Amino acid sequence: MATTNINVRVDANLKQSAEALFADLGLNMSTAITMFLKSAVNHDGIPFEVKRMSPNAETKAALAEYDQMKLHPENYKRYDSFDDLMNEVLNA
Repeated sequence: MATTNINVRVDANLKQSAEALFADLGLNMSTAITMFLKSAVNHDGIPFEVKRMSPNAETKAALAEYDQMKLHPENYKRYDSFDDLMNEVLNA
């Protein structure tokens, strides 16, 4: 079967990390990419879930608290400096 070249531009650190991973698995970059492409064709799509990153529950709660702080700043203690905050926290 005839082969052809594919040129792909990626971040240098990503390439280095991927090459190290594939070497540990006994693969080279070309074989790993061929495996991905064959898997995509067999799945008739990307062979893994692709979705936007969404915040976890803790981050969502922190963002909601931040929104409340902006809406009702009078309900939250304010400090004149970071040192004032740290003094209160460390001396509590």
